[in-house]
Amino acid sequence: MFKPFVTGIAIASLLLVPVSGSAAGQPADTAAIAEEATVYGLPMVDLYKLMYDQAIDTGNSQFKAPFNTLHNESNVFTPADISIVTPNSDTPYSELWMDLRAEPVVLCVPEIDKDRYYSVMLTSLYTFNFGYIGSRATGNDAACYAVAGPDWKGETPKGIAKVFQSETEFATALYRTQLFNPADIDNVRKIQAGYTAEPLSAYLDAPAPAAPPAIDWPKIDDAS
Repeated sequence: MFKPFVTGIAIASLLLVPVSGSAAGQPADTAAIAEEATVYGLPMVDLYKLMYDQAIDTGNSQFKAPFNTLHNESNVFTPADISIVTPNSDTPYSELWMDLRAEPVVLCVPEIDKDRYYSVMLTSLYTFNFGYIGSRATGNDAACYAVAGPDWKGETPKGIAKVFQSETEFATALYRTQLFNPADIDNVRKIQAGYTAEPLSAYLDAPAPAAPPAIDWPKIDDAS
């Protein structure tokens, strides 16, 4: 849901006000409240910044692709990739930011050699990893999976191996594809080309639902 983003940003702004408990004329539990607010709000704001940089702010150097559009990194990350604090330096990534308000998004993966590890980590905007696709979780066979928002209800659609439900209306899928050595990069790129993402209506060749309303996204100040 979008409301928690606004709540989290508001909480983060409150955290900028210094507190020192009853010594500053504040209730004795102020420090505890501030700590709980930080635990609740800061991860949400931090992930919102990542989403803003990669999927909303088209002028940002870290912009990848708009919502519901899969972006493949055709090489490993370098120091120029600054949107993620500590990315793997030997793993080609693929990124997908999902707007789940109108309908689920279908993620299809190709058959991948059993000796190669890959994973697709599904994360809500609470920074909760609510599901995994990949070698350990679902195997290396070709399959399609749906990611649904919190209000979606229904039976598992035909051809879908599993439906993962996010507790927030926006979520991210982070793909990691094992790279054995530098000469292996073209093989990874072929695998990445087999990853697809599309709305459920497109997957089912059915009429699309009404588009969700536009959002006036809070801007992120990168000055700090």
